[in-house]
Amino acid sequence: MTLDDFLAEMRAEIAAQMSEGSPFAELVFCEVVMQHLVDAGMTFEPVVCHFQGKVGNANLRLSGYAISDDADQLDLFVSLYEGFEALTPVQDQDSKTAAQQCVRFLELCAAGRLADKLDPSSDAHSLALTIREIYDGLEQVRVFVLTDGVAKSKSFKPRDVGGKSVRLEVMDIERLFRHRSEGKPRDELVVDFNEVSGSPLPCVFVPGETGDYDYALTAVPGEALRHVYEKFGPRLLEANVRSFLSVKAKGVNAGIQSTLRSAPERFMAFNNGIVLVADEMKLARAEDGSPGIVWLRGMQIVNGGQTTASLYFAKKKYPDTDLSKVRVPAKIIVMREEDPTKEEALVSDISRYANSQNAVRQSDLSANKPFHVDVERLSLTVYCPDGVGRWFYERAAGSYNTLLSREGTTPARLKALKESVPASRKITKTELAKYLMAWEVRPDVVSLGTQKCFDRFMTGLGEAEAAGNPIVPDPVFFKALVAKALVFKAVHKTARPLVSAFLANVAAYTVAVVAHSYREAFDLEKVWRSQGVSPQFVEQVEIWAREVNERLHETANGKMISEWAKRPECKEAMFSRPFSPPSVDVPETRRG
Repeated sequence: MTLDDFLAEMRAEIAAQMSEGSPFAELVFCEVVMQHLVDAGMTFEPVVCHFQGKVGNANLRLSGYAISDDADQLDLFVSLYEGFEALTPVQDQDSKTAAQQCVRFLELCAAGRLADKLDPSSDAHSLALTIREIYDGLEQVRVFVLTDGVAKSKSFKPRDVGGKSVRLEVMDIERLFRHRSEGKPRDELVVDFNEVSGSPLPCVFVPGETGDYDYALTAVPGEALRHVYEKFGPRLLEANVRSFLSVKAKGVNAGIQSTLRSAPERFMAFNNGIVLVADEMKLARAEDGSPGIVWLRGMQIVNGGQTTASLYFAKKKYPDTDLSKVRVPAKIIVMREEDPTKEEALVSDISRYANSQNAVRQSDLSANKPFHVDVERLSLTVYCPDGVGRWFYERAAGSYNTLLSREGTTPARLKALKESVPASRKITKTELAKYLMAWEVRPDVVSLGTQKCFDRFMTGLGEAEAAGNPIVPDPVFFKALVAKALVFKAVHKTARPLVSAFLANVAAYTVAVVAHSYREAFDLEKVWRSQGVSPQFVEQVEIWAREVNERLHETANGKMISEWAKRPECKEAMFSRPFSPPSVDVPETRRG
């Protein structure tokens, strides 16, 4: 796939999520890019929050935000979307202007000077209050400019806001393409040890005998590891374990910070070290003549994320911390496996065994669980009712693009492949969890975000298996999964023009209302056969989506909707009284 192809695919993806003549292309673009950043491990669960206004002579703009669970990291997003039909350069000045408008929004929020100028019922008002409340405790603040153009500069000089350094990054169509086409966000993570530590890292290098990996042992200078984390942040932490790591100084992290402060020269003796995987490693001679690591490409930390983050935050909180005496033991595994699916399986196994004595549960490293393998197998063998098309289950990240590259060897074959298995028929592991949990009337779990929803789903699978009732996917299960995906997509698309904010929460709760109201009367097989939903169903969804939106605001009592929707109390309050009974004769029901 070329960059031009990718732009065309993104335009099609945006169009597929919009109603006829809808003016919401920019909103869809922001959602698509922000969700990708989550999947790539570059941010936290995002919330769409479009705001544009003027305070004094300052123009303010915002498209969305993401706050870490510990409320110590904040990301703001601002769009620079033009709906380009062809690859088009974006001037740095335009990117800087968009970033500045978002930074100005942040400045006024941090100073407590914006909330009283906003509508108290708006999501921007809730965000302004939240930023003011958490700002002093923030350890990291970033502003992302999202654009469908090609930007010359991917980042700008950090800005100081209220005594905090705010990083400015640009996610343009080119950078997004590199992430999506490779199927892993690691390619941008290049660490040159000549730059960060002054010389190659002395190591013990052991060439792999099995052909799928090489091996090295080394000790990374603490200052070098701190610098790398400062540059790449949570992206260094392997996706399967990232959401379970905390950078707060509590428990084991408090002990790490204590050692750094009082006995840095003993850090290597006290610390178990870190485990890394990398896609490529360059060796040269270190100063003592031994093998040395010059650089790593695609470096990921699969064990030791707390150690790494604690180095960064200890130095940030206590600038006098001396990291020059700190060395961190490191085991480095360099991947040589060319098959992306097999590589992910190996990385998953490395993660599992490296974290076997930590709090990361086995169910969280689950790409190779029999359940997911079975769903993938079904996606390869169950054809749509037309006997030609299929749905694709992306068990391993990037496997859809691998399919296109492997089998679309000529323009004609690629075109035929995209027609039989279009991107709109792709279901990822986290999407599967979202669709099934919403249908099980657990919208509060869906509202937790992709990773936490997936974790809850996998925990449920494990509990069912332990109870002797394992879920074994078969063709009936797979067809029902696709039907639930079609229903969720239809609800999301229908609700978009009806609500001003918190679309993800409204969609999740509306799907739950559909499942709760129709129960067994809803014919998922009929949805599968038609590969879509009826106009009558859409009409009924419009009624319920409006009710859901009103009730979410009513029950929140001033709380931020995106946070309220995550709580079991919200689900209980939402379903404490009935929603209006179905008022449209929907063909998808068995009585219809």
